[in-house]
Amino acid sequence: MSLVQWIVFFILIQIVHFVGTWRLYILAGRKYWEAIIPIYNAIILIGIIKRPIWWVLLLFIPVINLIMFPIIWIETIKSFGRKSNLSAFLCVVTLGFYIYTLNYSKETRYLDPKNNEASSSIGDWLNSLIFAIIAATIVHNYIIQPFIIPTGSLEKTLLIGDFLFVSKFHYGPRIPMTAISLPMMHDTLPFFKVKSYLNYPQFPYMRLPGFQKVERNEIVVFNWPADTVRKFFVKEKGVKKPTDKKSNYVKRCVGTPGDSLEIINGLVYINGKLNKLPSRAKIQFQHYIYNSKGVSSRSLLEANLKGFNRQYIIKNITQKTYEKISKYILGNITNDLDDFRVLTNYEGLPKKIIKEIKLSEPYVVVKEIIERRKLVNLTLYQAEKVRNKNIFDSVVRKVNIVKSYNEDFFPNNLKYNWNEDNFGPVLVPKAGETININSRNYPIYKKIIKDYENNLIKKVGDKYKINGVETSLYTFKKNYYWMMGDNRHSSEDSRFWGFVPEDHIVGKPVFIWFSVDNFNKGILNWKIRWDRVMTTVKGEGKPVSFLYPFLLTIILWQILSYILKRRKENKN
Repeated sequence: MSLVQWIVFFILIQIVHFVGTWRLYILAGRKYWEAIIPIYNAIILIGIIKRPIWWVLLLFIPVINLIMFPIIWIETIKSFGRKSNLSAFLCVVTLGFYIYTLNYSKETRYLDPKNNEASSSIGDWLNSLIFAIIAATIVHNYIIQPFIIPTGSLEKTLLIGDFLFVSKFHYGPRIPMTAISLPMMHDTLPFFKVKSYLNYPQFPYMRLPGFQKVERNEIVVFNWPADTVRKFFVKEKGVKKPTDKKSNYVKRCVGTPGDSLEIINGLVYINGKLNKLPSRAKIQFQHYIYNSKGVSSRSLLEANLKGFNRQYIIKNITQKTYEKISKYILGNITNDLDDFRVLTNYEGLPKKIIKEIKLSEPYVVVKEIIERRKLVNLTLYQAEKVRNKNIFDSVVRKVNIVKSYNEDFFPNNLKYNWNEDNFGPVLVPKAGETININSRNYPIYKKIIKDYENNLIKKVGDKYKINGVETSLYTFKKNYYWMMGDNRHSSEDSRFWGFVPEDHIVGKPVFIWFSVDNFNKGILNWKIRWDRVMTTVKGEGKPVSFLYPFLLTIILWQILSYILKRRKENKN
């Protein structure tokens, strides 16, 4: 909705409120015209129902107000004698219009809530629960939000199974754009698997002041601009989502507004200079490890390397055998029953399973294939370390130097021959910056001009029309960012779908409060990474855990509380 539409909507709400409550204001000893003045009418109504004045502030906080409106409706009808559960139910399901029956009933009388309110344990419990939800929603939307790392695009900087706290206040809390949404639910209602929001109406983009801007090389949580996914890993027709309901992604911001970015042989250059990363950034690349005698999985594991897959050949495979190994395999390499090959992660097929197959089906043979060339994910430091051990013939970083015109990489246009290792240069747009629009950069900035900044753009021959006006220039309205994963060959990032607009920025990861290995294998298989529990995300050197200082503080606090309690008891 546009600003004008919101103003009209706000005026209509005031009229609806006035028509349904003006007489109630009179019965409560107020003037009828007080029901029509915006904000002032809310202050007076809160006074009539004898509730704290700060409730008025909650009415103007998106999402929180959806909780507050039914509460105030119910408190209003209770103040005028309708205290039954049925009345409360009718008030909610009619979206407050049930109040009209009180306003125009000659039998309606005002009952001062202070003199007539009867407290009940259930009512107190519900009030506590509702305001706990309100408090949690305010923290979630405006201060800090929990987040879980589900994929390995930032390995080894952030690991799968890291539980983060993401700060909303560093960059400034973004006001929720989706007006009608269930509190603390992102895009899906658990168990029911239906969306937790309505697409309309939408608030315009607004952000409260923060105390820093997004800095180059910081890890950032943002809404995935290209998201049309209802469920991940399910092939179906895409859906159109509001900005704040798009899937949350976490990547490293390597390009900030105004930067010229280029990737040369896998390395990022900003404004012509090699991008210098912080010490905690552990950038991984795929490397080929060569050995004439074969690269065994055991030798890789002994070198503490896990970023590789394993191949197995299974002769005389049966359905029974396949069912035993299916949960361990990533996929089939071949489907030939005489030469059946499967792919697993670095853990391979458990020895116990292979032994069971051998005993129960002795004619089935399971054997790992020892490759002479193995593709392994390594940091540059790891690769150098492996080279110095001289246990393999050579270690070579994989670089895609063959540039072919394709639609796989941004801007997904056949005019460009960019790939994951050789890309650009591209200018990261900055608010207020003006560019010349030409045939070379039109595909790069078309989505920004059309979708992110809501213009009509049309190419007619060699000329361009924006909102019906012929022009060769365009001035950006927003700031944009370039996001990339640290796991460079296993990350879907800006190289595939382009720029991240400033209104998609969610927050800054600041703290790992919990971390588990085997996260995707079910809670029974979780193993706590104690060295990562309660560590900071940003900083120099090895992360330091604050777990023991935290536990010590809790113990000292409990001891102090006990001592003070005993002193108080002794005085009495």
